[in-house]
Amino acid sequence: MSYQPQFPGLFSTDQGAVPAHDHEDGHVLPATPKQMQYATSLASKSGVPLPEGIGADRVALSAWIDSHKPKPLDGRFANYPSSKQVAFAERIARVKRRDIPQECFRDKTMMSRWIDGNKPR
Repeated sequence: MSYQPQFPGLFSTDQGAVPAHDHEDGHVLPATPKQMQYATSLASKSGVPLPEGIGADRVALSAWIDSHKPKPLDGRFANYPSSKQVAFAERIARVKRRDIPQECFRDKTMMSRWIDGNKPR
């Protein structure tokens, strides 16, 4: 006989995620430290200053980040793996003494799957 712990209310539907804006009392959640760090990094790279007081509103900062983050690459090489991804896969291949399939060098999703399947544990 095994003991099964009981956690009442663990999966109840009334316990959802905390909204960023609580419309009932007008409470606004502040930005997280990671959001602020990323936004500051984007602002310094792009030369666009952060709006005054944006750190007090998580949703507004998220919208600012979305509008100022670098756009994904388009074109012929957009689906190729990054140089860091290839370097990491090559290190794994050396450790595991196996080859990386050639098609992985032309598709970043396939390279990611190869890495996940061959990572040293």
